[in-house]
Order: sequence, then C-alpha cells, then structure tokens
Amino acid sequence: MGEKLYRSLTMSGAGSIAVGVVVVVTGLAAGIIAIINGAHTLANRKNITF
Repeated sequence: MGEKLYRSLTMSGAGSIAVGVVVVVTGLAAGIIAIINGAHTLANRKNITF
C-alpha cells in the first residue's frame, strides 16, 4: 500500500512541475507579445488620423 501511495505522489508531483513549466512559458510568451504590440502601437500613434 505504501509503495502505491509513493508512486502516486511521485506522478502527481512530476505532473505539477510539468504543468507549472508550461504555464510559465505560455505566460512569458504572452507577456512578450503584449509588450511588442504595445511598443508598436506607441511608435505608430502619430500616423493615426480620426
């Protein structure tokens, strides 16, 4: 019984680490894209006419 619990906790921990890495990478990519789009918009704001 103890070995089954140990394996279950090991898989759960490894899965949590994998999900955490994916979330960090996705969040970082989204942040970089947002910064680039914002800088591009600020650079081109003088070309906008209403």
